[in-house]
Amino acid sequence: MKTRLEKNTYGKNRINLSKIIRHKDYHEFRQISVDVALEGDFETAHTVGDNSKILPTDTQKNTVYALAKDHFIDSIEAFAIYLANYFISENPQVSQATIEITEHLYGRLTFNGEAHPHAFVSSGNEKHIAQVIQNVEGVSISSGIKDLLILKTTDSAFEGYIKDKLTTLKETSDRILATQLEATWTYDPSAINFTQTYELIRQQLLKTFAFHKSLSVQQTLYAMGEDILKENEQVKKISMIMPNKHHIPFNLEQFGMENKNEIFIATDEPFGYITGTVVRDV
Repeated sequence: MKTRLEKNTYGKNRINLSKIIRHKDYHEFRQISVDVALEGDFETAHTVGDNSKILPTDTQKNTVYALAKDHFIDSIEAFAIYLANYFISENPQVSQATIEITEHLYGRLTFNGEAHPHAFVSSGNEKHIAQVIQNVEGVSISSGIKDLLILKTTDSAFEGYIKDKLTTLKETSDRILATQLEATWTYDPSAINFTQTYELIRQQLLKTFAFHKSLSVQQTLYAMGEDILKENEQVKKISMIMPNKHHIPFNLEQFGMENKNEIFIATDEPFGYITGTVVRDV
């Protein structure tokens, strides 16, 4: 029997790194987790145990920490690009480097309208994510948001769906719409101010969610993606995951009371899971 090795990668995951960027009058605190994946001429490591072309994953970890000193000074996208280029330029056996970075967000505490110079508060579960894939064909750059919990208490309906013998869900023209948003967008690789563009896209996603009169999560997802592509020429496509975080009206009639969309049961599971990718129609 003949066998052969198909596509393979290796790398180091969950390289957790914190950095203080010291300015004259204030500090920045950055906390990230970096994943490194390398592809290339590594077949003999698998087939005959020859490690002569293997860059140890421990070395990859050390590289991330060492390069962060001088090169993690701005956006996680810029740092991911630098890391990918470094691994390829320093290792001719590497044909592709993939860097994924997740940033845990912190903001400076504010007192009496002034930001404290070196005290911070977490932004909760929300994370800024980025992925850079570098190979001989070029570079692919993606950014995104993960675990952003958003909710609105009205301007959301769900009606006109299929009703069969197993359907118990009641139609509603006024419900809570809540989701834990994950959005990822791919840039046209060009000169981009990643930090500014990220903040702009984040704000646009929130604005569309807030003001869109939703007939379904699917419709709101598409509206959010459509607005991003209309307002950002450098974005090629955007993918979103919008699980439906259900808030179900509680039956107060059993106590002789009327529930006027005021009291709900918040449920984590099971939940609706809605995804979609919006692209430019060329």
